[in-house]
Amino acid sequence: MATTIDTNLLGEKIVTILKTVYDPEIPVDIYELGLIYDVMVSTDREVKILMTLTTPNCPVAETLPKEVEDKVKTIEGVSDVEVEITFDPPWTQDLMSEEAKLELGLL
Repeated sequence: MATTIDTNLLGEKIVTILKTVYDPEIPVDIYELGLIYDVMVSTDREVKILMTLTTPNCPVAETLPKEVEDKVKTIEGVSDVEVEITFDPPWTQDLMSEEAKLELGLL
């Protein structure tokens, strides 16, 4: 008998972990920066994260998605993680949270 999981609770744990990942050039976490477009959790505990980067030629284009994947894999209950990078829509400062804008002096 398979145990059911609370995908919402797992999603909250994923967001908490994502808030520990920082863009090395900007002192704000990637979640508050608006780089995370979607977090999908299946009932099989598989996670898919749709994210973007501040620019297509971002210097951390190779390492940041791997860091996200590695950190999310540490969460108990996660069976697999896929991180997909997209530039549609392109990232803009409008995607940043109010908290991030305040931290960066944009408010």
